[in-house]
Amino acid sequence: MNSQVDTEKWGHVAVVMGGPSAERDVSLKSGRAVLTALLARGVNATAVEVKSDLVSPFLAGSFDRVVNVIHGRGGEDGVIQGVLESLNIPYSGSGVLASAICMDKLRTKWCLKGAGLTTPQWYTLTREQDFDACIEQLGFPMIIKPVREGSSIGMSRVNNLVELGAGYRLASEFDSSVYAEAWVDGEEYTVGLIAGQVLPVIRVKTPNSFYDYEAKYLSNSTEYFCPSGLTKDKEERIMRLAEKAFEVVGVTGWGRVDLFIDHDDQDQLIEINTVPGMTDHSLLPMAAKAAGIDFDELVMRILESSIDVDS
Repeated sequence: MNSQVDTEKWGHVAVVMGGPSAERDVSLKSGRAVLTALLARGVNATAVEVKSDLVSPFLAGSFDRVVNVIHGRGGEDGVIQGVLESLNIPYSGSGVLASAICMDKLRTKWCLKGAGLTTPQWYTLTREQDFDACIEQLGFPMIIKPVREGSSIGMSRVNNLVELGAGYRLASEFDSSVYAEAWVDGEEYTVGLIAGQVLPVIRVKTPNSFYDYEAKYLSNSTEYFCPSGLTKDKEERIMRLAEKAFEVVGVTGWGRVDLFIDHDDQDQLIEINTVPGMTDHSLLPMAAKAAGIDFDELVMRILESSIDVDS
């Protein structure tokens, strides 16, 4: 991929980053790393830092292809995908439908459940009067989540009614839609996919109450195990499960699925990310490295798998 002929075929590539979501800072860090990798491979790439306006940078027709590294709303929910399709500009990652589904954690869970895959029980919270019914259905502990937010932003583990109220109010600051999910006791894993290749499984271990924003991006105490420590059969099982989950929601190009194996050896799918982090703490580059794919090559594979809109 180092030859001039190979790099010229991509034309002028925009690496779009930033966006309007609470994950903006993470996106900027990911985007800069991706840009550096493309430039190192000789690709004619330019950083495009956006906020809420996702349209204007692409109206002049100066870009032939887009690598999307916007995490969260605007970049991971089908919005920029729709903009680029309307302008007939090829882009990386999943299309409009898969992006929109995966950004909405509740709709993702409905899709997974409808396909016969296991995900933890949940309860949709629309007001504080729902608390008694939620507690009766899920019990404590539980985890409270905004429906359309990433990087564990706005999430909290709650152990009693007072904490449930506080968790609900925190999640509501980030999204008008909030849900509670049954707590899963077990080991946490993540499985990445790049251009149809399922990457080695990573086991995640944190001293925090759960794998929150601090554990993901700031802490040096979070531990990552790759090899995962699973038996060959179990690792193969959850790799195939992740592949099935990607297929159910229509993920293409690249992505990452997060799951637990609970104490009953039951796989519990949690969520699917269509624009995974690409920072120095991120899991997809870690899994790719374990598969013998260095960061620059990973970025090139993301570019190569980008969607041709008119195909």
